[in-house]
Amino acid sequence: MNGSVVRIDSISIYNFKNVVEGHISLINNRKDYESSIIGLYGQNGSGKTALIDAIFLLKLALTGQPIPSKYADYINVDAQYAELKYVLKVNNPKENSVYTVYYEFAIKKELDISSQNMETMDSAAEKFKASIFDEVLSYAYSGDEGEKDDKRKQKIIDTKTDGVFIPKTKYDLLTNKNKSVTLDLLVAKKLAYATSRSFVFSKELLGVLQSNCKVKWHLFLFESLGYYGKYNLFVINTTNTGLISMNALPLSFRYQEKNMGAAGNLTIPLDGTAEIPQDAVELVKKLVQSMNIVLNQLVPGLTISIKELGVQTLENGRAGCRIELMSRKNSKEIPLRYESDGIKKIISILQLLIVVYNKSSITVAIDELDAGVFEYLLGELLRIISEKGKGQLVFTSHNLRPLETLDKGFIAFTTTNPQNRYLRLNNVKTNHNLRDFYYRDIILGEQKEDVYEQTNNYEISLAFREAGEFSGT
Repeated sequence: MNGSVVRIDSISIYNFKNVVEGHISLINNRKDYESSIIGLYGQNGSGKTALIDAIFLLKLALTGQPIPSKYADYINVDAQYAELKYVLKVNNPKENSVYTVYYEFAIKKELDISSQNMETMDSAAEKFKASIFDEVLSYAYSGDEGEKDDKRKQKIIDTKTDGVFIPKTKYDLLTNKNKSVTLDLLVAKKLAYATSRSFVFSKELLGVLQSNCKVKWHLFLFESLGYYGKYNLFVINTTNTGLISMNALPLSFRYQEKNMGAAGNLTIPLDGTAEIPQDAVELVKKLVQSMNIVLNQLVPGLTISIKELGVQTLENGRAGCRIELMSRKNSKEIPLRYESDGIKKIISILQLLIVVYNKSSITVAIDELDAGVFEYLLGELLRIISEKGKGQLVFTSHNLRPLETLDKGFIAFTTTNPQNRYLRLNNVKTNHNLRDFYYRDIILGEQKEDVYEQTNNYEISLAFREAGEFSGT
């Protein structure tokens, strides 16, 4: 690839889930850290997972994947559509140049007419989809990282038109005035809309650009963002956490050896065995070996391994192998399925944490990072990654231990105001314990927005008693 380094600079969310409006910067560190860490804290239902979902939607858009239909119900009940806006920094080390990229789109709930003619058991129920529209891609350029943009922000693609996109000057540049591609792009745009995919990052548009575009930095931006979404942006959401509870291990990985690289997800059941492609066996073994180096330090004496149980033929006719994950401690080997959920959670994300520590071009977003992880270990892990790491890590958590181990520039909070969901605490001094400072603010409400909707212990106690009387318990 072109060697670019891409990071998410900030995200703005409008009318998405319980966020009417929210703006959050992911790069706001006071010190000269190479890593970019942001931990988001707040009470339940205050917009933490909305941030992770917004990053996941960015990944889907950049890779041209369809938006799952469930996101049709994520649009705020008082709005017709949701808007998501992203600012990303694209660094080209070869030319020592930095591009600030602005990407935005809207999603709305629409009736899925493609399923109307399908006879199913629930055919009487209307089915909906989440359609993506009004995509806009802009950029600003600065010759050296750290300098102010020396050219004003300019649009590359604005799809808010009945044609392919505007402005016309950029359309002519990107297509090299090749009129023969116009009809194909119109069809591609309509198809992308019908299938809930991004048109801006569709393979059809990228193919036209690669064949026609003569402006190298425009093509560089498209290819860099597409590569970032596919290989360097990972999202571990609550769906993955749920898989652990259902005895399935979502093993997300990013691995590179010499000039060969691989990225993706493997879901390996913990209550039995798994069939994986034969050519993936060695990759999984290498992942396990690299994870064991760190795992043995996190949980002294613990390592994992892959047990091969024989050759299988997969459904697609390819050669496969049946495997089982094993745990080894104190010279005793047992199936990993008998380990605790905390151990499984650490293992499921460990390879990505290793890459975040070592690679500046990686972004990992994890919802409920603290689920099942001992709080002291969690705090130390995050301290190490923030101080010595190179990549970008975004996480949500309920455990407040990281507030004592991370620099305050790495922490943001949700508020009780849906029109201003995200903030950073003001007046935090260097010698303040951020955890204690946050607790104090919950009680005293000293920020410009409340960070906690107060509860009444007497009313809670009374509610428990009334509920018991009502149910006869």
